[in-house]
Amino acid sequence: MGFLKKLDWQLNASVGLLLLFGLLTLASSTEVLIWRQMLWILVGAAIIFSVSFINLKRLMSYRWVVIVIYLVSVGLLVFTLVIGSEAHGNKSWINIGSFKFQASEFAKIGLIVILAKFFSRSHIGIKRFGVIFTSFVYLLVPVFLILLQPDLGTAVIFAGIWAGFLFVSGLPMKYVAVALPVLLFCGLIVWNFGLQGYQRNRIIGLLNPDADPLGVNYNAIQSKIAIGSAGWFGKGFGQGAQVRLGFLPAAQTDFVYAAFTEEWGFVGAMVLVAVFLWMVWRIIQIGMKSHGNFDKFICIGSALLFIFQFAINVGSTLGFLPVIGVGLPFVSYGGSSLLTSFILIGIIQNIAATTI
Repeated sequence: MGFLKKLDWQLNASVGLLLLFGLLTLASSTEVLIWRQMLWILVGAAIIFSVSFINLKRLMSYRWVVIVIYLVSVGLLVFTLVIGSEAHGNKSWINIGSFKFQASEFAKIGLIVILAKFFSRSHIGIKRFGVIFTSFVYLLVPVFLILLQPDLGTAVIFAGIWAGFLFVSGLPMKYVAVALPVLLFCGLIVWNFGLQGYQRNRIIGLLNPDADPLGVNYNAIQSKIAIGSAGWFGKGFGQGAQVRLGFLPAAQTDFVYAAFTEEWGFVGAMVLVAVFLWMVWRIIQIGMKSHGNFDKFICIGSALLFIFQFAINVGSTLGFLPVIGVGLPFVSYGGSSLLTSFILIGIIQNIAATTI
């Protein structure tokens, strides 16, 4: 019981509230998915407490353990491309009986762990080209495999996590200016050879939001209608017309923020944002209080992952960013994403418990 008292219960409370918001949205639109989501939540809660009790500090002190986690995550991505099942144009799922697993979700943990280990030892030499290049290779391998699926949303998040590690490590701004032409060149390669036609159309549609309202911009338009019609306090639980009448697509995943806002209004949406920021702030505080650089970078990487997922999901919901299939952490439906998030929270709680 003494160990449980050392856990950060403010972090647990914020995660619990986000899960509650997601369950409320699922309950108002579907009865089948809510029971599946609750099952994943129970599994995730068990993961948090199980990981919290493991001596991760000693385990992660072995470099080979970190390398194995990274290589397994990369291996699963290769395995997905070979025998994975395709859904919505993406070959990103591994089927094990009736269970479907998205390997790119586990790869998020692999990337965060390998970069945290690398930068915890090499951040002092961040001005050296070799340090930057080595970290880029760690990024490039999973991103290349993910783009082959193709999954642009996850690839963008991976790149964001890597960039965040560089900035936190003290990358000089002059390096950023030098890197811009390289990034532009890489962007052109991805645009021409790494994206499917529908993905390019979504980006083009963002620049012309009124074009093709029944095609490429349909999802974004319906999302903005749901949010714009909500008012201050929303239409009430189970009363969201866009969701109930089937106008809002992917209301349980990509557009869960719009579905939640339609029923709970601007006030409810701001409460959701505040709870999310509270969760991220607790993660950052735990990292700041931790004693080792590896622990600090694990917390930073996890915070970056959640921030990028949140920003992309809400940004696409509001029409500020293209729709690239990124869920809202702990709110959107999805077993693979939930388990990945729970594992990271479990690791962070382990850090919190061993820091005191």
